[in-house]
Amino acid sequence: MTATPTPRHLYVHDDLTEIALRASAQAPDAPQLAATLFATMRQEPHVVVLSLAEQIDGVLRSGGYPPFATAIGIGAAGERVAHELHHRAGWFPRITRIQIRREEGADGEYTLTGPAPLAQQLEGLASEGPIAVVDDTIFSGLTLRAVLTALPSATRARTRAFCLRAVAESLPAIEALCPVTVGFAAAGRILEDVSFINASGLVRRGAIRRVGAPPLAFFERAEWMQAWFPRRADEVTRLCGRLHALLDQAARASLDVARAV
Repeated sequence: MTATPTPRHLYVHDDLTEIALRASAQAPDAPQLAATLFATMRQEPHVVVLSLAEQIDGVLRSGGYPPFATAIGIGAAGERVAHELHHRAGWFPRITRIQIRREEGADGEYTLTGPAPLAQQLEGLASEGPIAVVDDTIFSGLTLRAVLTALPSATRARTRAFCLRAVAESLPAIEALCPVTVGFAAAGRILEDVSFINASGLVRRGAIRRVGAPPLAFFERAEWMQAWFPRRADEVTRLCGRLHALLDQAARASLDVARAV
């Protein structure tokens, strides 16, 4: 793996505050610990925290659309975004999730995996009418490009992509395949100028998926933490570890309650 640069702007999507609030019945300290984590990250001058609401508002400002015949959510994150947009605008009355994820190889390169080939998962989902493909983030664009190119060309001709946030330099490759609507686009080069992370990935395993190895949370990759938070890496890592333990404890307690019912 090559050295990770400190980006000029690190955009942190806050999907963690809600998770911590939901866990508060079993882990009362989780919301305050999450708030402390965000306050600590904000001490880094290059860190910008993005809320779900402001990104949804950015998508909605692009204009209105009649309801799409089918909305294809890329993974759980894309499906959640589709539901949020439908709740606000009524664009996606029929939402279907496809499963695809990036896995990191020993050489640091990424491959896409899923329970079935993309063409098979997409078969029959978009037989007629306008199609939406919805994701949360366009970073390199690897995942979204794979989904769009797996669609038949006639289907792709009536498809529009939606996402909450994107690196602007990755958009032309997507726009060559279909129109795309973005809530927030950040200018600059990937990694050197701009990076995106989900705050939940800092504390939850699965943010880093590895071929033939257990998944990790971001706080377990010391090199990345040092690059992203050069002035506060130790403190941010410590807070992430504490919050990871609390959320894991809350999840186990909830599971025990569910089994007892």
